[in-house]
Parts: sequence; C-alpha cells; structure tokens
Amino acid sequence: MYFENGRALIVEGGAMRGIFASGVLDAFLAEQFQPYDFAIGVSAGASNLLGYLSNAPKRSYNVITELATSKTFYNPRRFLQGGDLVDIEWLWEAAGEQYPIDKSTLLSNIPLWATVTNVDTGHADYYRINADNMKNAMIATAALPIAYKSPPCFSGGCYTDGGVADSIPVKEAYRRGARDITVILSHPLSYHMNPAKHPWMMKKMLFRYPGIADAMIHRSEHYNAALDFIRNPPADTTVKVLAPPEGFDIKRLTMNKTHLDKGYQMGIEAGQAHMRNLQGLHGLDDENCHFCI
Repeated sequence: MYFENGRALIVEGGAMRGIFASGVLDAFLAEQFQPYDFAIGVSAGASNLLGYLSNAPKRSYNVITELATSKTFYNPRRFLQGGDLVDIEWLWEAAGEQYPIDKSTLLSNIPLWATVTNVDTGHADYYRINADNMKNAMIATAALPIAYKSPPCFSGGCYTDGGVADSIPVKEAYRRGARDITVILSHPLSYHMNPAKHPWMMKKMLFRYPGIADAMIHRSEHYNAALDFIRNPPADTTVKVLAPPEGFDIKRLTMNKTHLDKGYQMGIEAGQAHMRNLQGLHGLDDENCHFCI
C-alpha cells in the first residue's frame, strides 16, 4: 500500500522503555490528536500503537506497569532452568483479558504495520495488523531473541523481535510514500548504538538461526543509519521526533514502578509539548528546534 505524500507515525520498541511512548500517545489521545495516514510499530512500540489506535488511554501504561512487571512475564529463574526469560504469549493473553482491545475501532482506524524479523533471512518483514494475524504478529514483533527461545511461526515463516532488523522503520515509511514522518524514540536524542562487542558469542548463542545472528551483529549499523535518516532526511521529507530527555533512565528490563511512572510522565509532557509546538505556540523554527518538534 502506497501513501503519496503521506503522514506516518513510527514508534520504536525497547521493552520497558516503551513507557515513554505510552505517555506520548496518551497525551495525543487526550486531545484526539491523530493526523496520520498510517503507523508502523516495533515490539513494544506496536503494542503502544494498539492502545492508541483503539482509543484506549492508559491501556499500554497498565500493560507495562501491571503485567510486564509480573514474575509470570519476566522470570530469570525460569530462564536459567531452560525456559523463557520473558513470556510474550502470556503477556498478550493476560493483556487481552484484563485490558481488552476494541477491535472494531482499531481495524477501522488508519492501517497499522508491525515490524518483525524473519528468522531465515535476518531481514525485516512488515505485517499489516488484521483480525486474523493480530495475535501472531504482535507476539512475533516482541519475541526477543534468546530471551524468548522458540520463534513464533505463521504465514509460512518464523519470526523474532522486529527491532533486530529494523528498530526505527523510517525508511520503510518513506518507501511507502510518507513525506511527513513523526517518530517516537525510546532513547534520548544523543543515543548512538555501539557495535556488538562479541560477534563470535552471538553466533554461538544463535547457531540455530544464523540469519538472526548476522542481523544482531549488524544491528548497530542499521540503527544508526535510521538515526542518520532522521537527522538528514531527503529534501522532500519532514521528520518530527519525540525522544525521552537526557535524564531518562529506564532500561529494557526496568521493573521499578516509581521509575516507570516517571518515564510515563516524561512521555505525557513530551506529547503535550509536541502538540503545542505544531500549533506554533513556542515560536519554534528550524534554527532553534532543528527536527525535534
């Protein structure tokens, strides 16, 4: 599907760092702010977009702070005994029971794509969410390699976390015709991903999935290339960025609710500031705001 001169919303993943994006999107929902033609989410970013596009404020916040902090979801002892470090399928089922999605609202809204990484090729695939693939695609996009031992399989392929191959799918949005792209990141703007320290270890741990091992080894290159695109977009494209402030200290597996609440509030404030900036209330321009409006 191509959107000529379209407006896209891209939401990065990052596990518990997704609490920032949940705050941003809840701020948008409070003002019924949804000026986009399509959206692409990665891992926790896709989950956040489910709440946003189904008009369910605080759903993502509740899933992160109440369910993702549970020992049923995150269990290091289970992992050491040969099980999954994180139980993505349990999280999906529990979230659906406790915070059900209004599927009619979601599926009648703008198109949503979830990014997954193909186990065989190590490349990103993009599944448009529909009633038939929703569960499989949403589990796959968040199925962290190693932490979730058995890659989900559907539609003729097996997949792992979309962030492995394409953490910030801005180029995919551009390929689909978007020329006004809004990106919600899960790291501060100063972040730069370092190369994998021990490629040999990655290959050993993922010897059954060489495509994924290769993607993990080269992940920093793809990630930083996406940041370069954001900072230096094509001449015909505008990129707007919302990123956590430099004091954002949420890690991938932060479980402390006080820290998570702080990160959520940072997202609320960033979302509110973004909408004010777009209205010109701060008098910002290219010189004093660069791309971060």
